[in-house]
Amino acid sequence: MKLLSINVFLALAWSALWNGFSLPNLLAGFVIGYCALWFARDLIAQGDERRYFRALPQTLVLIAYFIKELVKSSIMVARDCIAPRPNLHPAIVRMPLDGQSDAEIFLLASLITLTPGTLTLDVAEDRSALLVHSIYATDEAALVADLKSGMERRIGKVFRP
Repeated sequence: MKLLSINVFLALAWSALWNGFSLPNLLAGFVIGYCALWFARDLIAQGDERRYFRALPQTLVLIAYFIKELVKSSIMVARDCIAPRPNLHPAIVRMPLDGQSDAEIFLLASLITLTPGTLTLDVAEDRSALLVHSIYATDEAALVADLKSGMERRIGKVFRP
């Protein structure tokens, strides 16, 4: 968290030096600040702080993956909304969880719910599984495998060392 704060400060300083706090200036400052911190990582980051240099790129990968899934599922739902015979196979599946932290479970449940065609219904009492409703569950095991190898794996790369 300390390195993120330093990176944000560097982005603000970059924007101030360029006399404009526009989004492109802030993004350029953030990228340049990240590169500067990465080159100085042996001097400023010890132990768990080094995770920042892995978590930030993995966060960008997660965002890109979610946008791809959002577009893909939006097209599928839109297609079935206008089709005379929609190809729907609704089902409720139990998805075992690998991640145990509240942040991981919250983010996974939220991303599943935000994806059209899927909805997180509940989290098990012992936080070992999610109940997920999907309108495209022709193969329930494949749906669970897709969610685990897609969103859950990428979220784990962001949060776990």
